[in-house]
Amino acid sequence: MTSSQRNSLIVIAVSGAAGYAFYSADNFWGLVLSGLAAIWAVVTALPVMDSAWRIKVGFVVAVFFGSVVALLPTFEDLSRTKDGHARFHCPTYVRDNITFGVVKGLDLQGGLRLVYTVEVEEALRDKRDKFADEMRQSLATGYNIHTGEGLLKQPELKLLDEKVHIYTPESAVLRIKFKDPADVKMIDDRFQQKFSQELARMKSGEGEVVFKLRAEVETQTRERAVTQAKDTVNRRVDELGLREASVTTRDEDIIVEVPGSNRAQFEEIKEIIRKTARLEFKMVDDEADFFGKVDEKSVPEGIEIRIENAPLGEDKGQKQNARRQFFSIKIPAEVDGKSTKEDEVVRVKAMQAALDKLKEFVKTLDVPDDHTVGYEKTEDYDPDTGHATEDGWRTFYLRGRADVTGEYITDAQRSIDQRSGVPEVYVAITFSPAGADRFEQITGDNINRRFAIILDDTINSAPVIRSKIGGGRASITMGAGDPDQQLKSAEKLEMVLRSGALPAPIQLSNESIIGPTLGDDAIAKGATGAAAGVGLVLMFMVLYYRGSGFVADAAVLFNLLLQLAILASFSGTLTLPGIAGLALTVGMAVDANVLINERIREELRAGRSIRAAVEAGYDKAFTAIVDGHVTIFISGLILAQYGTGPVKGFAITLIIGIVASLFTSVFCTRLVFDYWVRGAKVKRLSVGAEF
Repeated sequence: MTSSQRNSLIVIAVSGAAGYAFYSADNFWGLVLSGLAAIWAVVTALPVMDSAWRIKVGFVVAVFFGSVVALLPTFEDLSRTKDGHARFHCPTYVRDNITFGVVKGLDLQGGLRLVYTVEVEEALRDKRDKFADEMRQSLATGYNIHTGEGLLKQPELKLLDEKVHIYTPESAVLRIKFKDPADVKMIDDRFQQKFSQELARMKSGEGEVVFKLRAEVETQTRERAVTQAKDTVNRRVDELGLREASVTTRDEDIIVEVPGSNRAQFEEIKEIIRKTARLEFKMVDDEADFFGKVDEKSVPEGIEIRIENAPLGEDKGQKQNARRQFFSIKIPAEVDGKSTKEDEVVRVKAMQAALDKLKEFVKTLDVPDDHTVGYEKTEDYDPDTGHATEDGWRTFYLRGRADVTGEYITDAQRSIDQRSGVPEVYVAITFSPAGADRFEQITGDNINRRFAIILDDTINSAPVIRSKIGGGRASITMGAGDPDQQLKSAEKLEMVLRSGALPAPIQLSNESIIGPTLGDDAIAKGATGAAAGVGLVLMFMVLYYRGSGFVADAAVLFNLLLQLAILASFSGTLTLPGIAGLALTVGMAVDANVLINERIREELRAGRSIRAAVEAGYDKAFTAIVDGHVTIFISGLILAQYGTGPVKGFAITLIIGIVASLFTSVFCTRLVFDYWVRGAKVKRLSVGAEF
C-alpha cells in the first residue's frame, strides 16, 4: 500500500465518522460535505495512474455528485405536471434540508405581476425635515437657548419660535423667517458652511433666508429611496419564503413577479409589500387646544365634538390636566342592509369612508406647518363576548416632527401579555443604542404628556408617559378583538418591522394575474427546439470525432448539470430566454472541444506521437478557447448589468455557462485524454474516421 492510498483510507475513515456525527446532529450540509470528501478519497485510493491524476478525477466526481444532490428538489419541481403530480420524487430528508432550487419563470407558468411606484417626494421631505431640525438646533444654540448638547426640549422650542420660525412649504425648500429682521446675521458663514454641501441658498425677502436641496442631492435621494425600497421589498418577499419571486426596478417603479397560481398567497404578498411599516413616535400637543378653537358651526354632520381630560405635563412636580376637545366620527350600524359589526368586508369599507370624511374636514382647518393631525381607530367593546369591534375614528393634534422613527429599530418580536387575565397580543420592539438614548431623553422630558405611536400614518395608541423609559424597549399593542386575528396581525407587523421600513410610501400602480405569457405551444416548441439543437450537436460530435466526440458530449452534459446546480444554489428562475442561454453555452462548450480535437488531429498528421499530439493540442487551443470565452463573458456581464427581465435572465445563464464550459471542456476532457495516452497507452487515438 502506497502512502497516498494510506492517506486516502484515513480520509475515508475520518469522513465516515464526521458524516455520522453530522447526521446525529441533524447537520445536513456537514453530512453532504463529509460524503463528498469520502467519494473524493475513494477515487484517489484507486490503483490507477498517478496520484495527481487521481486527485483531479476525485474532485470532478465529487463535484458531479454534489451537483446532483443540489438539484434533487429542482428535478422534482420541474417534473410536476399541470395537476401538481411529480414524476420524480426527491427523498424527504433532502427536500426538508435544501431550501433553494431552480423554479419556472413567469413566462413558463404564469403568476402575479405587481408594479409599485415609490413616492420619492416623501423621502425628500424626510431629508428636508432633518436639515430643519439641525438648523433649529444651531439657531437655538446661537440664541443661547440651548447648550448644543442633546435634543431640543419643548420649552426651548417655544422660546426659539418666538424669535425665528422655519417653514417647509415645499418638499425640497426650507424657509427661515426671523421675527426681528436684524437677526438675519445669525445665518453667518459658519452656519452656511455647515449645510453648503447639500443645500443652496436662494434669493429671499427681508428678514428671511431660503435654502433648497441641491439638484444632485435630490437625484441621489430619489435614487437611494428607490434602491432602499427595492431592498426592503426583497427582504419581505424572502421572509415569506418566496424564493421564486423576482424584484426589479425601472425608474421609480418596483416590479414584483411571483410565478404560480395561488390566489390566497398573492393577496398575502400584496398586503405585506404595501405596508410602509413607517413607525414614528410623536408628541401630542394638548397644550395648544387647537380643536377647541374651531368654530362648531363649521363641523359637518356626522362628525362629533368630544371632550376629554388631557394631560399637560408637570409643573413643580404637580401633574397638570385640562379639558380638551377632539373630533370623532362613527360608522353606521348598517351599510346597504349589511351589519358593519358582523360583516368584516362592509366594516372595512365603512371605516375607510369615515376616515376619508374626517380627513376632508381637517383639510379645511388651518393646521400650522409644524403640526399635524393624527387619526386613531375607536372601538366598541362588548362585555358579553369580550370582543371589541372598530366603530370609528378620533383625532389627535400632534407635533409635526417625529421624535423617534423606525430607523432606530433593531429587532421586533411578537408576544402575548396575560397579566390582566385577558390575553393581549403586542409586538415588542428594541431600539439601537442611539435610539434608546433618544427615547429615554424624550420620555424623561415629557412626563405626564401623551406620546403617539404612529404606524403607516395611523395612530396605534397614544399612551401617557408616566416616567422616563430606559432600556431601549417599547411595545405596540394589537388592540382588542379576536385573538387569532391579533396574532396574525402581530406576525405581519413583526415581519415588516424586522425587514425594515420603506424609505418612502409605495403605491400599487399596476397589477396583473397572468397565464404563461408565451402559451403552452410556444413553450413546448421553444423547449423542443433547444433540445433538438443540443441533440443534433451531440450526435454530430460522436459521428465526426468518434471516441473523442463521445468525451466532448459527456463534458457538455456535465456542463449543463453544473449550470443548473449553480442556478439552483442562487434560487434562480428558469425562463425561456434562460433555456436559450443554456442551449447557446452548449454550442460554446462544443466549440472548445472542436478546437482541441482539430489541433490534436493536426499534430497527428504532422507525425507527432499520440501523447505529444494531445499535449500540443490542448496547449495551442487553450489561448483561442480563452479568448472566445472571455469575449462572450464580457458581453454577458454588460447584458446582465444593463438588461432587465428576459435579457438579464439570458445573460446570467450565459455567464454561468461560460465558466462551467471552461471547467468541463478543458479540465475534465483533458483527464480522459491523459488516461488514454498514459494509463491505457492506446496505439490509436479516436479523434475521427481517418485516425
